[in-house]
Amino acid sequence: MFVSQILSIKGSDVVDVKRDVTLAEASDILTRHNIGAVLILDSSGAPAGILSERDIVRAIAKHGPEILSKEVNYCMTSPVAACEEEDALEDVAELMTRRHFRHLPVVKKGRVIGLISIGDVVKSQIEEAMREAEALKEYIAASS
Repeated sequence: MFVSQILSIKGSDVVDVKRDVTLAEASDILTRHNIGAVLILDSSGAPAGILSERDIVRAIAKHGPEILSKEVNYCMTSPVAACEEEDALEDVAELMTRRHFRHLPVVKKGRVIGLISIGDVVKSQIEEAMREAEALKEYIAASS
């Protein structure tokens, strides 16, 4: 299974913000869209940074609530790791697990075309395993 299959199911909508958006505004955007991360794109559409709920919580824990008035580029993760449509889910899952990423932009020719989460990857892998198990059951039943 490949990243392209996840995007074909969930779509390629990506919520992004400008570098000058405050952490408070970004928190509101995350809440309104019920998402865990937003991308910060450069002028060419390439990912310049990613800001997750976890980044905001860590910033508040370290600096106090006054940090919410700072701009997102103050605590966004940069540079951003990314994957491509042709990448195998096993490779993406390994990268996300090893580097503790919950969200990974999908790029094509350097431009963002989607965003996947670890939940998307795990769900797809579980569904694939269930399909394989069912196919094996049918094969065994037919062979009996």
